[in-house]
Amino acid sequence: MDWSSLYKSRVTTPEEAVKVIQSGNRVFLTGNVSVPQKVLAALVNHAPNLTNVEIVQVLTIGPADYVGPAMEGHLRVNTMFISHNIRKAVQDGRADFTPILLSEFPLLFKHGILPLDVALIQVSPPDEHGFCSLGVEVGPTKTPAEMAKVIIAEVNEQMPRTLGDSFIHVSRLHHIVPVNYPIPELAMAEEGDAEIVEQIAGHIAELIPDGATMQLGIGAIPDAVLKYLYDKRDLGIHTELFSDGVIGLVNAGVLTNARKTLHPGKIVAGFLMGSKRLYDWVDDNPMIELHRSEYVNDPFVIAQNERMVAVNSAIEVDLTGQVCADSIGPKLYSGVGGQLDFIYGASRAKNGVPVVALPSTVTFKDGTRLSKIVSMLKHGAGVVTTRNHVRFIVTEFGVAELYGKTIRQRAQALINIAHPEFRDELTRQAKELHYL
Repeated sequence: MDWSSLYKSRVTTPEEAVKVIQSGNRVFLTGNVSVPQKVLAALVNHAPNLTNVEIVQVLTIGPADYVGPAMEGHLRVNTMFISHNIRKAVQDGRADFTPILLSEFPLLFKHGILPLDVALIQVSPPDEHGFCSLGVEVGPTKTPAEMAKVIIAEVNEQMPRTLGDSFIHVSRLHHIVPVNYPIPELAMAEEGDAEIVEQIAGHIAELIPDGATMQLGIGAIPDAVLKYLYDKRDLGIHTELFSDGVIGLVNAGVLTNARKTLHPGKIVAGFLMGSKRLYDWVDDNPMIELHRSEYVNDPFVIAQNERMVAVNSAIEVDLTGQVCADSIGPKLYSGVGGQLDFIYGASRAKNGVPVVALPSTVTFKDGTRLSKIVSMLKHGAGVVTTRNHVRFIVTEFGVAELYGKTIRQRAQALINIAHPEFRDELTRQAKELHYL
């Protein structure tokens, strides 16, 4: 049977497709803006007929009816990164969180630690050879999809065809659900004070040399950094994700990837999200290669990029350099994601620049302002990047270079980039702790 006939024989409705899911199954759900919306909605409707179905995922965007209170006893999410739409469920105990490096997430399935019964994915229409592309979400999805006993795939007419290690053949898709809806667009984050964000971005841009290969994610600070790079030359990208900001740099001839020491000429990533403009731009674009997360996020792969610049964020940093980025005290908030993968990878790269950036303060709704440079992390806070891995900490007040520095030197450097309002108190606390 040729692939087109096989394709037609496996076409079904979302309602029929989800009937293959049985009580007690473990189901992988592809994430970010690639969530298979029609199939997931059908699973929610079918859920009252099921018990104890586990849904494993990294991060999803959009409504999360599948984790609502009505799903208790039927569907239970086990997430490896806590996105805003399931945060309350995790904090309330209705969903589970498994801490894991993004570089190792796919290996849970490949090595049989979390055997998969079913994978729910979304792909582009097949090409003339019968290969569908995983489109905007390759990194965290390719390996789990291959490991699942059964694949239910939405084939979306509007999913871009991305290149790289992104393809899956029609013969691997057991149930095919044709759909035609826009890939969700994700606006650039505008969190925080715009002036502070610009100041932080300016400091980071000064650390980025010509010919650098960069990991820059989504958010106000990474997006602002890109705007400061138009006077640079021959920049490249090796990152877990990217968004619209790279298009302007490519069009301006700044982001050429020409001096990359790994995959020269190519933007390498695991997934992407942004606007329709971005999705149209990456469609069949030979400059873009998407690969599995266990490859893209492997620190020893990252380290092969000379002048590797990694920019990541934090919730708070203590005076010894410990970085908390996944919790507020004991309250789970997000996850490690790829932070440690890229911080360590950039640290091991020749002339690498690993950066953790954060505003110096946080202001709450009642007007209370607290320092994000602290003498000690909150009780129960998680350490994502250890004091042994950290190198550059950046706030709007400057750059603290911590590598090879004593605790005394670190404490003073971090106090110097804290908000002036808190420097005296931090100095007093540092002396009490015998850091100064």
